[in-house]
Amino acid sequence: MLLPIVCMNLKQAKYGDALEILSGKLGSLLMIEVDKLRIQGRLLAQSGDFAAGANTYQKILELCPDDWECFLHYLGCLLEDDSSWSNGVNGDPVHPPKFVECTVSHLTDEVLNSRLSNASAFLLKFQVDANNCFLRGPYLAILEIERRRHLYGKSNYDDIMKALIQYFFKFGHLACFTSDVEMFLQVLTPDNKMEFLEKVMKGTNSLPTIPTKVLGLSITAFKIQQLIGNIDKVPVVEHEALAGQMVEMYWKSLPLSKGLDPQESMHGEELLSMTCSVLVQLYWRTRHLGYFLEAIMVLEFGLTIRRYVWQYKILLLHLYSHLGALSLAYEWYKSLDVKNILMETVSHHILPHMLLSPLWVDLSNLLKDYLRFMDDHFRESADLTFLAYRHRNYSKVIEFVQFKEQLQRSNQYLVARVESPILQLKQRADSIEEEEGVLESLNCGIHFVELSNEITSKTLTFNEDFQSRPWWTPVPGKNYLLGPFEGISYCPKENLTKEREENVRRVIERKSLLPRMIYLSIQSASVSLKENAEVNGSMSEPKISSELKFLLERYAKMLGSSLTDAIEVVMGVSTGLKSSEAFGSDTVDWLNFAVFLNAWNLNSHELSQPGGDQCGHTWHNVDTLLDKHISEKARSMESLICFPGGDLPTLVQLVTEPLAWHGLVLQSCVRSSLPSGKKKKKGGPAEHSTSQLSSTIRDSIDSSCSIVEEVAKWIRDQIKRPEDEVVEIILSSLRKKGQGEGPGLVFRILESFMSSIDEVELGSRISQAVKSWSHVDVARKIVTGSSTVLSEFLRICESKIKSLQALKRQMAQV
Repeated sequence: MLLPIVCMNLKQAKYGDALEILSGKLGSLLMIEVDKLRIQGRLLAQSGDFAAGANTYQKILELCPDDWECFLHYLGCLLEDDSSWSNGVNGDPVHPPKFVECTVSHLTDEVLNSRLSNASAFLLKFQVDANNCFLRGPYLAILEIERRRHLYGKSNYDDIMKALIQYFFKFGHLACFTSDVEMFLQVLTPDNKMEFLEKVMKGTNSLPTIPTKVLGLSITAFKIQQLIGNIDKVPVVEHEALAGQMVEMYWKSLPLSKGLDPQESMHGEELLSMTCSVLVQLYWRTRHLGYFLEAIMVLEFGLTIRRYVWQYKILLLHLYSHLGALSLAYEWYKSLDVKNILMETVSHHILPHMLLSPLWVDLSNLLKDYLRFMDDHFRESADLTFLAYRHRNYSKVIEFVQFKEQLQRSNQYLVARVESPILQLKQRADSIEEEEGVLESLNCGIHFVELSNEITSKTLTFNEDFQSRPWWTPVPGKNYLLGPFEGISYCPKENLTKEREENVRRVIERKSLLPRMIYLSIQSASVSLKENAEVNGSMSEPKISSELKFLLERYAKMLGSSLTDAIEVVMGVSTGLKSSEAFGSDTVDWLNFAVFLNAWNLNSHELSQPGGDQCGHTWHNVDTLLDKHISEKARSMESLICFPGGDLPTLVQLVTEPLAWHGLVLQSCVRSSLPSGKKKKKGGPAEHSTSQLSSTIRDSIDSSCSIVEEVAKWIRDQIKRPEDEVVEIILSSLRKKGQGEGPGLVFRILESFMSSIDEVELGSRISQAVKSWSHVDVARKIVTGSSTVLSEFLRICESKIKSLQALKRQMAQV
C-alpha cells in the first residue's frame, strides 16, 4: 500500500505528507535504496526544498554515476529550476529526453557560478575515479554544465570547445559520439563548429594506432562532417567522392572482422549506412535515379556479408517503399523479427506504407499481429504489476502503470483499430452480401462513430522510435524526397509531435465514420428503389436520410468546410468550374464524400435540379470525379522503376475506397431494381422516375467499369515489359559516362571489390559472401518486387471488373 499512498499524495501536491510516510516505518518497505532516494529527491524538489533535493540526487550519483536522468534532476535542484519535471522527464518512460529546456535562472551570477563550479568539482571526481572505465555520464555532465552557463548568458565558447575535444579524445571512437554531442554543438557559432570539425579531422590522424579505434575515429569524423560540414554546398563530384571514400574504408576494414561470429557487429558497419545517406541526398539533389539505385546496391552488398544488420534493413525498407517495390520492403520488415513491444515502437516503418498498398494479405497479418500483442499486453499488465508488488520493486510498478497508459493512448493503436475493419470492408466490397456480413459484425459501424466522438478528448501518445528513421523521412507521412531539394544532408530529429497529433486525430475521426456511412449509403440506395419505407425492418427512410446527412456534415467539417460549401466544391470540381487543387491533399476523402453525398441524395432529393432529373446530376458528378482522378492518373503515370515515389499509392486508394464504396451503392441499387415477382402499375410519374434512375445506374456502371479497365490496362502494360529490358534500364542508370558528375562511382568500386578478393586477408566466410553478391540479381529483385505489387493491384481491379460486368447483366433484366 506504500506506493499508492505516496503517488496519491504526489498527484495532490501533498509532498510533505508523502515525505513523512517515506521517512517512517512504511518507508522501510522500499528495499532498493536507489528507488527510495529517487522518490525522496523528486518529492523534495517539487516541495521546493532544492538544497535537500540536490543532496539526495548527489547520493544517487555516487551510487550510479552514469545516471543521466538523475544528473538532470541534480542540476535542476542546484539551479532551483523545475524544468526537468515540467518537461516530463519522469512522465515518458518510453522516450526519456537527453536534455531539458531550462528556464532563466533567478539566482545571482555569483551564486549561479558558485553552484555550477561545485557541480563541476563533484563530477571531476568521477572522471578521475572512472579513468579506465567507459562511463560517459560524468564527461557529458561537464558539457551540460557549460551549456547551462551559455544559456544563462555567459559567452563560454572556448570552455564548450575544450569539453567537446576532451570528450572526443576519450570517446570519439564510439558509435554514439555524434548523437551524444549533437545538442552541445547546437550552441556553437558556425565558425566554432568548423573549428571543431578541423580538430576532429586532425585527431583522426594523430591519436591511437589500434586499428579499430582509428576506424571509429574516422567514422566519427565523417559523421561530424555530415552534421555540421555543409556537405550540400560542395560540388556534386566531391559529394560523390565522399561516398566512394566511405565504401573504400568499409572494404579496407573487413579484415578486422574476419574472426567474428556472423551475429556479431562488424567493424565499420556504419560506413555503408552513411554512404546510403550521401547517395540518397545526391539523388534528391540531382534526381538521377542511379544514385538511388546505388544506395540500394550498397546496402544489399552489406547484407550479403552480414545479414543481421537491422540498420541496413530499415534503410532498405524505406528505399524500396519509395521505389514502389513494397513487397521487398515488407520482406525486410519481416526479417527484423519484430515481436512484443517492438511492434509498437518499430512497426511505424512499414504500417503507413502498407495501409496504402494492394498487399492486403500481408497488411491483414500485420494488423492482426499488432492488435493481438496490444490486447494481450493489456490483459497481462495487471499480473506484471502485481508481480512487481510482490517483489517490492516499486519503481517497476510505476513503470508498468505509466507504460500501460502510454499504450492505451497510442495513436498507432487507434489507427490499427480503425484500419482493420476498413480493410475487411475493402476486401469484401465486390460482393454486397459479404459486405453486409462484415458490417453486421461491426454493429453497422455504430461503435466506430462513438470512437470518432471520443477521439477529440483523447491525448494521443507517440511511442514510436523515430531515432531509427532515415533523415529523409523523419516521421510517417513526411518524405523530403517527394519535394524540391532543400539542402539537407543530415536532418536533426524534428519536434513534430503536436502537428502529428492533430493530423492523426483528424484521420482517425474521418476513418471512424466510414463503416457507418457505407452502411447508411447501402440502405439509402436500397430504399430509394423500394416501394416500402422500411429497410430489413431496421430503420425507416427518414432516419437513414437524417443520420447520413448528419455524418456528411461532420465529414465535411473534418475537411474544413460546411456541408453547403463542400457540396459546392464537389460540384465545382466535377463540372470544371473549380480546379482539382480545391481538394488539396485530401483527394481520396473528398471523393468518398462525393460518393456518400450521392447515396444520401438518392433518398432525400435535396440536391434535385428544378424540372430535371432528381438525382442524375449527382451520379454524373461522381462518375466524372472518379474518371478525372483515377483514369486520367493511370494514363499519365510512367514506369515505377524510372519514376519512383509516384502516384501508385494514391491510385490504389482511389480504386479501393471511393470507387469501391460507389460500387456498393450500385450493387444495392441493382439488387433493389431486380423484379421481385410483384406486378407494378404501369405508367405515371413514378415509373418514369424509376426508368430515369435505371438508365443513370446503367451509365454509372459502364463508367465505373471503363475506369477500372483503364487502370488494369496500365498495370498489364507495366507487368508485360520483358524483365531483362527493365533490368537493363536499371543497370544503365549506374554506368557513368565520361569524367563528369553522375552516378556510377560507388557502383564501380563495388565491382572492383569482386575482382580483388583476398581470401586469406578477408577470411573464408566474408570471401564467400562477397563472391555470392551480384548486382544483376539485385536489379532483378527490384523488378520482381515491383511486379508483385502491381500483380496484386491487378487482381483487385479484375475482381471489380468482374463484379461490375455482373451488374451490367443484372440490369439487363430490369
